[in-house]
Amino acid sequence: MRKADIVVDTKGMACPMPIVKAKKALDGLASGQVMEVLSTDKGSVNDFQAWVKQTKNELLEHAEENGVYKFYVKKV
Repeated sequence: MRKADIVVDTKGMACPMPIVKAKKALDGLASGQVMEVLSTDKGSVNDFQAWVKQTKNELLEHAEENGVYKFYVKKV
């Protein structure tokens, strides 16, 4: 389990809300900090991979546990 500087819980939210909330949270982080995002939206797996690539941040890891997707994003 990674240590995140901030946890963004978007469980129960549909696209594009997890990305919207994650973007807002990431904007408040300093370079090098890590954000953990929790989502139950199956589509968020592709969304996050595309969004991270587009924003040039780093997707350190993503996992799925009991229907909850966890994304660890490091701000560059």
